[in-house]
Amino acid sequence: MSANTRPGVLLDVDGTLLDTNYLHALAWWQAFRDAGVAGVSMSDTHRAVGIASAGLVERLASEADDRTKAKIVKRHSKRYAKLQDQVVAFSGADHLVRRCHDAGYRVVLATSGEKSDLDWMLPAIGVGEGILAGATTSGDVGEGKPAPDLLTTAMEQHDLDPAHTVAIGDTVWDVQAAQRAGVRVISLTCGGISGCELSGAGADEVFDGPADLVDRWDDSLLAKLV
Repeated sequence: MSANTRPGVLLDVDGTLLDTNYLHALAWWQAFRDAGVAGVSMSDTHRAVGIASAGLVERLASEADDRTKAKIVKRHSKRYAKLQDQVVAFSGADHLVRRCHDAGYRVVLATSGEKSDLDWMLPAIGVGEGILAGATTSGDVGEGKPAPDLLTTAMEQHDLDPAHTVAIGDTVWDVQAAQRAGVRVISLTCGGISGCELSGAGADEVFDGPADLVDRWDDSLLAKLV
């Protein structure tokens, strides 16, 4: 590790710190119906959550025209906005962020959400000023997860050493992005994806959620890389 870089933790937000994945799944399912796209199930939308919006729509409705795809993205935003008052943090989310900070990591949120989403995400997570080093959002990159851009940009912006950085997420898309960015990845099952699938995708470690990771900190990668 050079004198100019620090160990870091790159934290996904949706489905990792905040219990939002099923709300997103519902909003996407409604958005496809609003746009007249049939055949997209609730299961389809849930398993695609974590992909950037344009990529998610392309994955589930590749045959739709560009106007319809744009409408789906806009309808999801409107549908999801009506659900945001139901968002809560997972147990231990704030403790995980503080534990990473106190251990000597530079903690960065790496979210496929927009910068404006931080206005409600940060209060929902419940972490005060001085704990987070910053956040990298979809507006900072050209391509979202599972591309590595979000993670590589976050490391560049915050002077993180990839060899001493861990990404924490809840989907196979998080795992793929971390692998492509060249960093270790810890997966959490609280977003609704099974441990077997996350391990099969290449996760280095799997925990139930933020509280479980904090409770088993000494057995995790996080206890070894600082």
